[in-house]
Amino acid sequence: MLMDNEVLEVDIYGFCGTFKCHRRNVKCFEILDRDYKFYLAFENSNCKDYITEKFYVNALSRNILPIVMGARPEDYESGAPLKSYIHVDEFSSPKELAEYLHILDRDDELYNSYFKWKGTGEFINTFFWCRICAMLHDESYLQNPKWYPDVNAWWRGRGVCTSDSWRNYKARNDVIKDD
Repeated sequence: MLMDNEVLEVDIYGFCGTFKCHRRNVKCFEILDRDYKFYLAFENSNCKDYITEKFYVNALSRNILPIVMGARPEDYESGAPLKSYIHVDEFSSPKELAEYLHILDRDDELYNSYFKWKGTGEFINTFFWCRICAMLHDESYLQNPKWYPDVNAWWRGRGVCTSDSWRNYKARNDVIKDD
């Protein structure tokens, strides 16, 4: 159990953070691999299939354990290796998540179990538009075409985005507390 005086230190990089590191700077990824065990891959939206480079490039392709929030757990399950990340929805509160991260930090065997998937396949980091082009030239994708009469309804329709329950927690004095 996380004691009141225990906190989970979080370094914030980017526009809103104390630390700056350009996303294309190789040294930034070296810092991630060398200095961090966890990466908060929190997406800007909690919507179906909304999983960005925060997860795939910044975290999953590195030697760091992504903590994810954004798409539904089943969206991550369909596209990510088994036990390669932690979804915030597995926990009832930020405090419960922090307690588990403290356990992982102290237990190397448990922490390393999240990386057993590495070496069992190949991580393909393709450029998005190149991937689209390849799919358009692949006959197997053309056998079962999909079309949407209203792209906006498909993209933003009812039930596409979930509640922001985790976003309702406020940070005060650098410690996450329940409202």
